[in-house]
Order: sequence, then C-alpha cells, then structure tokens
Amino acid sequence: MTAPHYASQALIIAALLAAAGSAVAAEQTCQLAPAGSAEVAAVRDGRTLLLRDGSELRLAGIEAAAGSDAQTTLGALALGKMLTLKRLGPEARDRYGRLVAFAFVPNSAQSLQQALLDQGLARVSARIGDKACADALLTSERAARATNRGLWGDPNFAPLPSDDLPRLAAQQGRFALVEGKVLSVRESGGTIYLNFGRRWTRDFSVFIAGRLRRNFAAAGIEPKSLEGRRIRVRGIIEQRNGPIIEAAAPEQIETVN
Repeated sequence: MTAPHYASQALIIAALLAAAGSAVAAEQTCQLAPAGSAEVAAVRDGRTLLLRDGSELRLAGIEAAAGSDAQTTLGALALGKMLTLKRLGPEARDRYGRLVAFAFVPNSAQSLQQALLDQGLARVSARIGDKACADALLTSERAARATNRGLWGDPNFAPLPSDDLPRLAAQQGRFALVEGKVLSVRESGGTIYLNFGRRWTRDFSVFIAGRLRRNFAAAGIEPKSLEGRRIRVRGIIEQRNGPIIEAAAPEQIETVN
C-alpha cells in the first residue's frame, strides 16, 4: 500500500470525523480511562495494530470484516502516528497478551473505532461493557448502515434473517448480526429464551442467563417485553438444537422499528 493511497484515505476520514463530531457530542459521555500512548509501526488487519515497541493493539469494541478496506483505512489514519490510548474497565490486555483499548490520533476527539464504523468498514462487537460507549458506537454503525456506506452496501453483509437457517448454520462459530421477530419468550432452568420460530429444536433463538434480567431491564431491554417485537441481535452463532446466540450484555439487542 503506497503513501499516496494512504493520504487520500486520510483526507476522506478527516472529513467524516469532522461531520460526525456534533452527533457524537450529543451522546451521553463515554467515560474512558487513560492508558498511555503508543506509536504505530504497522497494520496487522482491520482492527489490530503493531506498535513500535513490538506489542500489538486490538481496537476495543469493534469487529472488522476480513478482506475489507478496513486495513487500508486504518493504515491511512494511524500508520506512523503516536496514538493516545484509553481503556474501558480494568482489563488492559486480552488472553493473547494484546493491548485492548480505544485509540485516538493526535488532535482528534474521535476514536479509530468510530472512524471505521462511520465508513461502514466495521461492526460494533457484542460486549462493550458500558451503555454510553456502546450507544456512541452503535450510533455510528446505524448511520453507516442506513446510508449503505462501505460493506453495508453489500447484501451479504446485511443482518442475517432469523429464518434463513442454512445461512445461519454456515456462520457457526462466527460473529454475526441476526434480525427477526421474537415469537415467544420462555424461561427454563434459570435461562431466558427468545424464540424466533415454533420449533425450538431447529429454529434460531437467543438465550439470556436469568441472573442478568435486571441488567437488561435497567438498560430498557426487558426480555418478556420483546415478545412479538422485531429485534436485531449480535454475537457468536453457536449450534445447539438449532442456531443460537448468547446475549450477555444489553447492547447486544436492538429493537427494530
């Protein structure tokens, strides 16, 4: 990837960041803790940066599609820059030893995560850990999706229909967005099930640990109230009796008007 190509990408991103500033400012403040600074030496993929000290940084809160332009865009914005790092919560590294943080280029109030989301080159991951931070990221994702920016213009990148069982099966073990109408909400053995079909042995469902009910209700996602409503859920698709996603955080579920 050449320097001129990075430069042109950087100009596009700068314009997007400026346009998005007012919208993000309207969101409830996302509180992040300082986590130092680091210089970017290379771009590993659409959400992973190699730092000058040899460590790796994984951008928190997003999933970048393989083979997308996310890597090129990330390089245009961050390569050779000294990033300001901020973290959400006490954990600074993942199980692979990578730093996990929100990253900001000099003189920008917008994170690299939101730059990628603004262009439709990433999706918000399943568990953010903070409602305000999740809302800010989801706002950027929704805007890109509504205008078919980036990969949202590709029908194969759109949320999967909950009744398309072959496509759901093909995504087993992968992160996905699934959309459909909740036909029933049942509780069994301390687990809440959102059922999208009449045959639980084969149809798609979402499960929530009963002990988390208050967390979901406090965030405005009372599980029982979802019956009969159309929702969008994000997470890793597992295969049990049928395809299923575990919802462990309220931000994984969005109601669809």
